[in-house]
Amino acid sequence: MKKLLLSLVVALAAAPASAKLSVVATIPDLADLARRVGGDRVSVDSLAKGTEDLHAIPQRPSFLPRLNRADAVVALGLNAEHTFLPALLEAAQNPKVLPGSEGYIDCSQKVRPLEVPQTLTRAEGEQHPQGNPHYNLDPRAGAAIADALAAGFARLDPAGMEEYRKNADVFKKELAVRLEGWRKDVSPLKGLKAVSQHRDMAYLADFAGLVMIGETEPKPGIAPTPKHLAALSGRMKAEGARLLIREAHFAPGSANWLSEQTGAKTAVVAVMGGAFPDSKDYFGMIDHNVRALVEAAR
Repeated sequence: MKKLLLSLVVALAAAPASAKLSVVATIPDLADLARRVGGDRVSVDSLAKGTEDLHAIPQRPSFLPRLNRADAVVALGLNAEHTFLPALLEAAQNPKVLPGSEGYIDCSQKVRPLEVPQTLTRAEGEQHPQGNPHYNLDPRAGAAIADALAAGFARLDPAGMEEYRKNADVFKKELAVRLEGWRKDVSPLKGLKAVSQHRDMAYLADFAGLVMIGETEPKPGIAPTPKHLAALSGRMKAEGARLLIREAHFAPGSANWLSEQTGAKTAVVAVMGGAFPDSKDYFGMIDHNVRALVEAAR
């Protein structure tokens, strides 16, 4: 009996040190980066699926127990998840992962936001007060995301600080090598004029040197209208825009019509990891998008 009790005491004492951090990421590519940085010390789930619209993620009941048990929530921030995450966090009743707590990891902290609105009005459609939140599409932001994850995990698990920092550095070294190749790949795109479906290409366009001249949505979150598409077609012809960018979760109708009218070619891209079979992880997402843009621009 004494041996059994002693074994139980030892097991209980060791349990906290061996327990993994339970991490819930909002999108698949952040989940992949969380696994890379967290290594064996974390267990990671993703709320969104790569084929979904980030601004219209359904609030599934299965999300609540995962958030209730989570040690950390990893978010893009910049109000990207405003349509689903705040309500879920409130319903999950887990103070450890509420915004402002140690368990809420906002990966945008070291990102320089683009397209910060000067005025806020519903007349302009869906706006993000802190700036465009789709920085995950710019591979240059990967290092800042990794640093935010390492710092966030270390807050919750100080004993793993060195491991998190080491894992982040390994990722950043691989990222630097891949960045060199991606920069060469997109170099022919510099100055090319393009149109997307939604106003979410700012960071990817900045990396690739593209000039975005409009979107098929007349305003963010507003469905395309025949009048707007006709005007956009005229502008594309006038300015020589020959690249259309369609986000994978959007139906192809508007892009197909514009392509027929203007002769522009369409690149179908991912806005989250997992949108395509070849973009299941972070590197796969960037690879797919770079390849899609370059091939459509030829």
